Amino acid sequence: MPRKRRYSTEQIITKLREADVLLSQGKTAEEIARLLEISKQTYYRWRKEYGGLNMSQAKKLKELEKENARLKTLVADLSLDNAIIKEALSKN
Repeated sequence: MPRKRRYSTEQIITKLREADVLLSQGKTAEEIARLLEISKQTYYRWRKEYGGLNMSQAKKLKELEKENARLKTLVADLSLDNAIIKEALSKN
């Protein structure tokens, strides 16, 4: 089974720019994916998520996603604390 690679945002944007050049040369999505050494599914997922973004926008997107995940965890923790306190108070 091939090793799963992780690409940085910058690498993804660079590969998508290469893909745009190859697409303008008449290459198919399958050929582009093979040349970029990614799956066709990954190519389409990257296009959907990063298509049209420049480097600074993509970095900002990743920062916001990270912050959002942190806040979701915080809300989950506070909700759990709240539920525990309500349960303790209802027993009294």
